Amino acid sequence: MHNNKASFGLLTLTCLVIGNMLGAGVFTTSGFALADLGTPHRVMLGWLIGGLIALCGALSYGGLARRMAESGGEYLFLSRFIHPAVGFLAGWVSLLAGFTGAIAFAALAFESYIPARPTWLPAGGLAILAVLVFTALHAFQINLGAVSQNLIVIIKLVMLAVFLFFAMRAPMAGGSAAPTSEFSITALAGSLVWISLSYSGFNAAVYVAGEARDAVTTVPRALWLGTLITMAFYLALNAIFMYWPAPSVVAGQEDVAAVAAQSIGGVWLASFVRAIIALALCTSISAMLMAGPRVYAQMAADGLLPGFFRFQGTVPRAAIFLQAGLVILVIAFSNLKGLLSYLGFTLSLCAALTVASLFVLRRRGEKIVATGYPFTPAIYVGATLLFAVLAVRRNPWEIAGTVITVLSGLPVYFLMRRQK
Repeated sequence: MHNNKASFGLLTLTCLVIGNMLGAGVFTTSGFALADLGTPHRVMLGWLIGGLIALCGALSYGGLARRMAESGGEYLFLSRFIHPAVGFLAGWVSLLAGFTGAIAFAALAFESYIPARPTWLPAGGLAILAVLVFTALHAFQINLGAVSQNLIVIIKLVMLAVFLFFAMRAPMAGGSAAPTSEFSITALAGSLVWISLSYSGFNAAVYVAGEARDAVTTVPRALWLGTLITMAFYLALNAIFMYWPAPSVVAGQEDVAAVAAQSIGGVWLASFVRAIIALALCTSISAMLMAGPRVYAQMAADGLLPGFFRFQGTVPRAAIFLQAGLVILVIAFSNLKGLLSYLGFTLSLCAALTVASLFVLRRRGEKIVATGYPFTPAIYVGATLLFAVLAVRRNPWEIAGTVITVLSGLPVYFLMRRQK
């Protein structure tokens, strides 16, 4: 555990959670969900269920943070509560996929929402530039990174509120459309697989818990507060997307937010929404560049990564540079489209295993202080495993990527243990 002064308060931790969660997913998912489910009501039900599952996860992670208020996330909890090898593999997944792949995806998506890339910049250039800017903000001064993160999250929420205000003043064209298909539990569960990806990131505050003020109190509070705020915005936004335009306009649309905005308010509102999405993706890049390197710093402190990845003063500078370098490599050599489902599948299983460690602790006779225990962790783990089974049924190759990622970490773990 590093010895820098605790710097993150409730505002920073809550903004970290919101920044991690509120990315591109909410602006792209519901058009496909409407095509699959047949009515706006069913889509709204999916977003409500997804939010309640995420809230169960946030409350469960809050119990883990009360038990061990240090930085490191899944790596820390699984190492201490299950076995060091299991924790290392979770950290390995974060290094290869969880943060590296997710940051690269957000950066490439950010570039796609910028109207015109300068001709002298190659494809991927704006994405790499965004990564470099946020790397500089987080790598040298802890308060600069935190303040910039808080500021852009608050600006994003204000812009979303402005969009909701103008959209709600427009006449409602959609209303309660007649069902275009029979209700299907299978279709709802399939849509929840994608909706759950938009809710991932509710656990972001645990990655920096060792730098939080009064972490045992503020980290759990930030988890559920950030999740509730994000859930409220998700429900409000989807109400606009589903009920204000005619369902035929948005059903099956990938860019559902911009399509709905143009239908409601014309080109200017669609352009405003695209600016919000670009800003939302910036907060995702920033939040993950802030959180991910803390995992590697903790692994280095435990002797499972080279020692120079530990904290240098108030920040894990070398770990941040490692994260940025890996992201830039992925941006340079991949478009990441094929990685999206793999990322969601792999990370959701890590999160479910982490939450399940609460039951391991209870079985050992330890007291669990987690709101709603044992129901909240049971709901989260059960729902996540259900989504995983559905994802494998739809695309059996997704599990192959997860298995390869995990197995590739085993020889590295044993090598580092031997050196240690």
